This record gives sequence, C-alpha cells and structure tokens, in this order.
Amino acid sequence: MDQEVQILADLYRTMSRIRAFENAAEAASQGGVSAFGKAADGGAKVRGPLHLSTGQEAVAAGVCAHLQRHDYLTSTHRGHGHTLAKGADPQAMMSELFGKLGGTNGGKGGSMHIADFSVGMLGANGVVGAGLTIAVGAAHAQKLQRREGITACFFGDGAINRGPFLEALNWARIYELPVLFVCEDNRWSATTASGPMTAGAGASARALSLDIAAMQVDGNDVLAVHAAAAKLVPEVRSGGGPRLLHAITYRVKGHVSVDPAAYRKPEELQAALKTDPIARARARYLSLPGADPRQLDAIERAATEEVVTALRVAAAAPWPAAAAAFTDVQTTGAGQWR
Repeated sequence: MDQEVQILADLYRTMSRIRAFENAAEAASQGGVSAFGKAADGGAKVRGPLHLSTGQEAVAAGVCAHLQRHDYLTSTHRGHGHTLAKGADPQAMMSELFGKLGGTNGGKGGSMHIADFSVGMLGANGVVGAGLTIAVGAAHAQKLQRREGITACFFGDGAINRGPFLEALNWARIYELPVLFVCEDNRWSATTASGPMTAGAGASARALSLDIAAMQVDGNDVLAVHAAAAKLVPEVRSGGGPRLLHAITYRVKGHVSVDPAAYRKPEELQAALKTDPIARARARYLSLPGADPRQLDAIERAATEEVVTALRVAAAAPWPAAAAAFTDVQTTGAGQWR
C-alpha cells in the first residue's frame, strides 16, 4: 500500500475516534438522542461544562502521531481529542465524564480536568493558558533528569493574550527546553471573536519575537499538520529547544455543549463546515491510487462501535465511594503552617 494512503488511513482512524467520542459525549450531556442512541435513561449523564473539539480533530491527530508514550502532553478545557490521540482509553474517559469510579481520574476530574498519566497526558485545564506553564515545568524536569521525552503543549488562540503565554515561551527559550507549543487557533475565545482582540499577527509572530522557531499551518488539513509536526518534533527531541506550531482551525460547536453560538454569523459557520478536516481527509484518500473506500467505512464503524461500548460501560459503572472525596487531596502537613 502507498505510504500516503496508509498515513491518511491511520490519521483518519484517530480523527474518526475523536469525532465519534465528541458526538456521543455531546448527546450524553444534553440527555438527547444521537447516532449512538439515547443517553442511558434519557437524562443528561455528563454534568457540568463540556467543551467539544469537534472540527479540530486534525490538529490532535497530526501532532500526536509523532509523540511517543513517554512524551508528556498538556491540554486545554477542550481536551478530549488530545487525550484520545495520546492513547487514553475511551471507556475510561467516558466513565470520567459520567463521574464514575472507572474514570481516568476516578470520576473526580470530569471533562475539564481529564488526565491519564499512564500515557503521558498530564491533564486538561479549566484555566485558560494554565497548561502552558505546566508544560514548561514538565519539560524542564525532562531536561534536568535527562529523559528522552518531550512535552507537547496545546492551547487556544485566546491564551496568547494572557500572561502565562509570554512567561512560558520566555522560560522555554531561555533554558532551551524540549517543548512543542501547539496553538489551536479556532478563532473564538469563548463567545468573543479572537481576531479583533489580538494585536499583531498572532501566536507564531509572537513566538518568533522570542527567538522561537515557528510554523503556521492549515489546521484542518491533517496531512499538513502531520508534515509540520514531522519537522518540528524531531528538532525538539534532538535538543534544538522549543518550537511553536500555529494551526488555523475552526470551532464548529458553541463554547460549551449547550451553547447554540447565536453570537456567530450563520454564514461563517457554513463556510467553516466546508473545510471539515475529516471530509477533506476522506476526499484526499479517495484521490490516491490504491485507496479503498471500504477501509474508511470500516474505520468509521469501528469508531462508532467503540463509543457505543464506552457509553454502555460508563452508564453501568458504579459511583465512587463517599470516602474517595478525602483521597487525592494535597496535604498541608500537621497544621504547623498555621
């Protein structure tokens, strides 16, 4: 099989898994019906904010294809796709969203704080830009301990207007840390368009001003993201210091799963939907010699089946014991600090 055909099939598999997971989680948060059936007994099974990465799958898939299990990753409040692409178990992830015992964090973290240390995923974060400084700390530890891994840090365009962005990039450059900064520029900061609120040319220009090599890429073209990461990741891994990938994508859903995004012009959304990364990947795949559409159909069926199983497991899983509320709590010692 042609190499590009195989690469596209592998990337399509990751994107399809992310899309299926997000669609199912969205339905579960609304208590509605989707292609995956009704959410358990019909009620909303995912409580609290649920930030979807629907339409941004190419960034997570293209970057994480070049990461190894021992590499670290930090995410945003919109982190399901990154977590899946890094190798986390979708059943444990769905159980976490449901608040169940079998979740990746025992049901305590939920969507905005989902993490899986076993695959190097250090956590999503409800604080905009907070993952940047965590990533730099992790990368500094990797360097001091002479580990082989790198840290990939995903953040949104809204985060570049907060202090941690400058602090993190400056620290990473000064100490030549093994970190790949990935800006998922989806053009919306909650309910506000990012463009009018951002001076200059954005994330990549600011990285260059700090002497950090940066690339800008079409974040809805998974092969372009994959190729950019194929260049940047080895540079970071070989001790070249930090790099930044500025991926232009689009947030096709509202800020949270119950947000209709009425603040957005309908024609803007319709134009964005025409650049859907999964549809573009499928079209590209089918244009290649040796491509077999049945392979993509099988990938989509497998993704659907995987999510159906994850929903069933999450719905049936037990709740955490009440005593679990007193575990995983930071200790302040014997009280002497008082």
